[in-house]
Amino acid sequence: MDPFDKRLLFVTGKGGVGKTTVAYALGLAAAVAGKRAIVCEIASQERGADLFARKPIGFEETRLAKGLWALSVDPDELVHEYLQTHMPVRAMAELLHRSRLFTYLAAATPGLAEMVTMGKVWELAQTPRKAPGRSRTYDVVIVDAPATGHGVGLLRTPRTFREIARVGPLANQARRIEETLTDPRMTAITIVARAEEMAVNESIGLEEALTGAPEGAFAVDRVYVNGLYPRRFTDDERSELEALGSTVGDGPAGSALSAATEEIARVAAQSAQLDRLRAGVEAPVVELPFLFAPRIGRAELDILAEALT
Repeated sequence: MDPFDKRLLFVTGKGGVGKTTVAYALGLAAAVAGKRAIVCEIASQERGADLFARKPIGFEETRLAKGLWALSVDPDELVHEYLQTHMPVRAMAELLHRSRLFTYLAAATPGLAEMVTMGKVWELAQTPRKAPGRSRTYDVVIVDAPATGHGVGLLRTPRTFREIARVGPLANQARRIEETLTDPRMTAITIVARAEEMAVNESIGLEEALTGAPEGAFAVDRVYVNGLYPRRFTDDERSELEALGSTVGDGPAGSALSAATEEIARVAAQSAQLDRLRAGVEAPVVELPFLFAPRIGRAELDILAEALT
């Protein structure tokens, strides 16, 4: 099943592997496929604004390209929106949100920020929308989730709240969200990795943590391996370059040979880690190219989006 046919698409993985870049590339790929997509950044990261050379997105659903919107989650705004959605009288919601006591209690409640975050992610995927003043609907919601352990914790938050609350509106909402997250027809979890030892180890462990739970297991749909160097030399050419090693001096030819052999070694190391990753995970592994650019912008995202389609 195409991941863009699902309502929710979570992107997680080890920190520093290009998770946010891949999330926005997926958003562009979904838009090219004719979907209305939104990328939801968790914890007000605002990296999408830099990628598209835009002003900070904030807690507004902002159009970045044809068919693609973005939203940067603000926990305080989420609590406010939750009150507006669930309180019977709007004025009562405003009064409660301005209350210092409520603000203190909300901040002191473990996991509340994560729960309202998951509530917002779920709300973005609803048709029709439930949040006040939000009428635009989306075909796919792409969540730039926290890295590895925090990402797993975020996905498990609705189950935790359901078990704690047991009854009431929060428990009912947590149950609905949990059912959506654990339904492979509705939700896809994708892992972003690098072809490096630590990133591969963490990705293998992350898939096990997501899929191995006795109850409420999540389906990992894809593993995206980011930043793969191109294989520029054939086996015969590599042998010829190795044979030249003792005959080339320290001049320009020597520098060129040194650069070539270093790249051959890097590609070989990546290939070995890629093989180890394929052997260690159940999900299909998708390769993404290294982008030779001083900074990642729209042009580079388009390259990745094309690779993803």
